Amino acid sequence: AVDMFQALNDGKIKAIWIMATNPVVSMPDADFVKQALEKCDLVIVSEAIADTDTAKTADVLFPATTWSEKHGTVTNSERCISLQKGFLPPPGEAKHDWEIMCLFAQKMGFSEGFNYPHQVDIFREHAELSALDNERVRAFDISAMSNITLEEYENLQPIQWPVTRDKPKGAKRLFDDGYFYTPSHKAKFIPITARLPKQPPVAGEVIMNTGRIRDQWHT
Repeated sequence: AVDMFQALNDGKIKAIWIMATNPVVSMPDADFVKQALEKCDLVIVSEAIADTDTAKTADVLFPATTWSEKHGTVTNSERCISLQKGFLPPPGEAKHDWEIMCLFAQKMGFSEGFNYPHQVDIFREHAELSALDNERVRAFDISAMSNITLEEYENLQPIQWPVTRDKPKGAKRLFDDGYFYTPSHKAKFIPITARLPKQPPVAGEVIMNTGRIRDQWHT
């Protein structure tokens, strides 16, 4: 992301579409990020909050839904896929991110590839693509869910990928069969050596780093 904003500032990227994030706040060197966006020819932002720092730089602002209005699957760092159901209707003209992208593409003449009538259609395609050129070369594979019905989707219970013909109920643990996704199919351990600073700080010297606050902890 840092390289991307450098490219924006250098004029190598002419257009950017930002959704589900607020980089003017979350990225290090916020002033530089804002400057890069202001120099960009076209900035599109999909946002649920109208006056974020990033939204203020937008040439085009699309009203998006919040988590309480979204309907679709989410996957956590434990490989667990679960269905998140919105409990509030989208207000005004707000739409889900996938709907915004589909409508945008259709306006540009790409209706054939962006004519999904429901979230489940996107999920089916996502599941099918997970098996593409994947003869046990990638851990992520949910191809057994590529024919999921709408009823099954709406009643989806949390499940951990991979979800394949061999593991239709998912897998609580990866690599329990001793197979690893490396050329040798064995686990690969890489020893590391601590990198010491080239010049240790002297008395009174201050080392600064980006900090963490409640809403922005990943900078």
